[in-house]
Amino acid sequence: MSTNHSIKSADVHQAETRRQLLEAAGEVFAEAGYQNATVREICRRAGANIAAINYHFGDKETLYLEVLRYSKDKELEKYPLLLDLPADAPAEKKLRAFILSLLLRIFDQSQAAWGGKLMSREMMNPTPALDKIAEERIRPMANQLSGIMAQLLNCAPEEERVRLCAFSVVSQCLFYHHCGPVVTRLFPGQLPMDAARIEQLADYITEFSLAGLKRFATH
Repeated sequence: MSTNHSIKSADVHQAETRRQLLEAAGEVFAEAGYQNATVREICRRAGANIAAINYHFGDKETLYLEVLRYSKDKELEKYPLLLDLPADAPAEKKLRAFILSLLLRIFDQSQAAWGGKLMSREMMNPTPALDKIAEERIRPMANQLSGIMAQLLNCAPEEERVRLCAFSVVSQCLFYHHCGPVVTRLFPGQLPMDAARIEQLADYITEFSLAGLKRFATH
């Protein structure tokens, strides 16, 4: 009994150390970038020794990949792609839920601030980790949106107009992330958004997109 309790306590401790390393690494990678981030600084912030990196991740490259996975998983755990919408909901409602989920992830101030910054760095200066993240985490999102687009366009998901329309929808949302500094200078007070304004923006992007999709739909 005592031995089992000790094993469980050790497992809990190791899991917490791993989490702290991921959180600290996320901060450091977001601030300094992959190349300039140091294992020493990550361990200092996590309150762990360098051996802990080797034990849990093996090397810096693997740690970085795991940080990207961890960040995406945290986002989607809090804000699933279709939120709490049932699987048989109409495509129009699915599109709105997808857009709202994406906006909530973009504007969520309660999450570690490093998530969005880290991904922005990765997009601008891709590392080999992006290949795996694109396949494991981003492609399922793209497939979900493509399925919704195909329903609304009344065509096969493989058609080019599905991809182009999906890119258009996502771009409207990402504008507020990538161009936030310009938005705040041109229109002071627009960012950050509270919950009510995020809902309004989701409604607008959905309505605007549905109107455009009608133009390209097969009748």
